[in-house]
Amino acid sequence: MIANCLEFSSGVAVVGGVANDDAAAKFKNLYWMFVAQQRHYSQRNKEKDSRNMEAASTKGVLSHLSLLEVQARSRRTQPQQQSRVKELKAKVEALKVQKQQLEAEIETHQNLQKLRLSLDKQCADEEDVEMEEDSENSQLLRLMARHTQLKDLLHAHHLIGGYDIIKTHQGKGVCVSLATAYEGVYLDTYNLEIDLKPTVKIGRHNIPPFIPVNSLAEVNDMQTNMRAFLDALSQHLNAFAGRKQQLKLLREQHKSVEVMESNVLCSILVLMFKVPSAKTAVLCTLDYTDHSSCLPTRVHFECEDKQLPDSDQWKKNCSLLMETPVHTALTAMKKMGDIV
Repeated sequence: MIANCLEFSSGVAVVGGVANDDAAAKFKNLYWMFVAQQRHYSQRNKEKDSRNMEAASTKGVLSHLSLLEVQARSRRTQPQQQSRVKELKAKVEALKVQKQQLEAEIETHQNLQKLRLSLDKQCADEEDVEMEEDSENSQLLRLMARHTQLKDLLHAHHLIGGYDIIKTHQGKGVCVSLATAYEGVYLDTYNLEIDLKPTVKIGRHNIPPFIPVNSLAEVNDMQTNMRAFLDALSQHLNAFAGRKQQLKLLREQHKSVEVMESNVLCSILVLMFKVPSAKTAVLCTLDYTDHSSCLPTRVHFECEDKQLPDSDQWKKNCSLLMETPVHTALTAMKKMGDIV
């Protein structure tokens, strides 16, 4: 095409005979514009081809990377799946073992129920129990049945507060036995009959008259809360037994201490002991205002030496007598040399 243009330029010059400068200049301008346009198109095509090649290359790399990532992920999940399968198999085996244990326990429980019925009816023959007399399993199950029977009795005993209760008057009343103890030694036992029909009320009893049985029944609402009433009554009886036992131990262990005064309830106790350093006697009064406790609520000293009760040591002795049983407190005071 460029050659044709050159030939056309030569022909114009020949035909015209005279060089036309304007026409030649325009032609040259057109020619160089054409050349520049061709170069522009060529450069743009090269850039486009380069971009297409880069995009194709980039796409290929990303696809390869994605493939590698999928392969690596599958390699990681395969061991996890295998370990999960092993875990599920182990769980299945454990459940099978547990199932067998439960089946054995159910069978044992059924046999125990049969034996319990036999023991409750106090039958010597074992016709209803489908087991051999001389089998080891039979003997073991008998022992287990007896054990569960005793556990049930202890549980029932605990539910009623640990009190021994028997029916009286053909089920119309009950008799409650209230045992007292102090420092692990069982003391007196008191009995209380309670009528249940037509209404709940206190019947006969051998509880000391200075124990307020009726007022305790009213305060603790015996009609609806028998357990609270029995607990309060037992607390008063054990406190009285504890105070009485302390007085007994005091007389046995401390011959030099003289009991000047005491009452039947053991709610007041007056003692006299000698102080070795001052060679004087001290009168000690213990007041047990709280009848549900075996410790005094007030301790008072009287002495010719007016400063002695106010001394620090005798203030400590006062606290000791209020916080410790009297026979134990006197033993401690003797060891410290405060009394003879």
